Amino acid sequence: MRAYLLVALITAVVSYLATWGVRFLAKKYDIHPAIRERDVHKNPTPRIGGIALFISIVAGIVTAGSFGWFESVFQNPGPIWAIVGAGGLIMVIGLLDDLIELDWTAKMGGQMAAAWILASGGVQIVSLPIGGLTVGSFGVSLAITVFVVVLVMNAVNFIDGLDGLAAGVVGIGTLTFFVYTYLLAQQASPTNYFSTAGMLSAVVLGAIAGFLPHNFSPAKIFMGDSGAMLLGLMMAASAIAVTGSIDPATVTSSDLLPALIPLVLPVFILLLPLLDLLLAVVRRLRRGKSPFAADSEHLHHQLQGLGHSHRGAVLVFYHWTTLVSVSMLLFFWLEPAIVIIVFGAWMILALIHTYSPAFKRVTKSRRKVESR
Repeated sequence: MRAYLLVALITAVVSYLATWGVRFLAKKYDIHPAIRERDVHKNPTPRIGGIALFISIVAGIVTAGSFGWFESVFQNPGPIWAIVGAGGLIMVIGLLDDLIELDWTAKMGGQMAAAWILASGGVQIVSLPIGGLTVGSFGVSLAITVFVVVLVMNAVNFIDGLDGLAAGVVGIGTLTFFVYTYLLAQQASPTNYFSTAGMLSAVVLGAIAGFLPHNFSPAKIFMGDSGAMLLGLMMAASAIAVTGSIDPATVTSSDLLPALIPLVLPVFILLLPLLDLLLAVVRRLRRGKSPFAADSEHLHHQLQGLGHSHRGAVLVFYHWTTLVSVSMLLFFWLEPAIVIIVFGAWMILALIHTYSPAFKRVTKSRRKVESR
């Protein structure tokens, strides 16, 4: 655990300093986009934070590689450098989109190319922990992996509309992944707790921890598409790496749910963003627009319309992400029936939190009526 914490700490320091440096350069050279009608911020703010995130992630991976603790992870460095290469490409694609607004087809092509680099480098979904089920041929595995990576990248990118929203949601989900991978490593290899997924999770946590102080409301810098898609790619890579550490033939019915966590957790954590993505695509296509055309009708905008403040809407997303993440992790220790009860009770609290502005308005109007 100390090795992971040290890697996360070093990555966080690099991330904080790199983000400060990017902010300084953006201010010096006036690198920030004009405020658009759909934007919720009022002051011109740089949108190139993805550069700092990528620098810190690479620094974290290099740091881990220099430690003997992670020797087993770097014995086959191919997948690690595939992740770095894919991350670098998607960061550049996102940066170009932030600066000059790429056509959506070019952006999608870049996303697929980055996902292909990741998959062809060995980070693939090759098996499922259900009765030893294998995905299929190399081509099928590659296609499924590319689809999943592109989907997660776009889901994270779609929620990057409020200060600290995407970074916080990915951070909460990644922390859950880290705990899960550490527990899995303890069970699978009691003498070696180090894994690719665990290392990636620690690095991403460090990168987010260093970036979030600059990005939380009121944000001094945005991660932009370069950062959002990079975090989405890293989140997908971590989940896929976990599936590769599980031997599906050894999974019994009693531990099927814990084994399925890496497959279903990204979906549940990003359930709201994925729903937002689906609704946005349908909405835009019905209007005859590109599915990537931006608008101000995302779920986080609707939360603000409900009455939440900027920070309040972000905290609602944090709440739901924590609810899902912790509930999924509880399957490691508790019976499914108990987890469902805990989830149900907690969900009621989350719903009250979500609709609290509406409850306050109703209460306020009743008091006015009673006082007449």
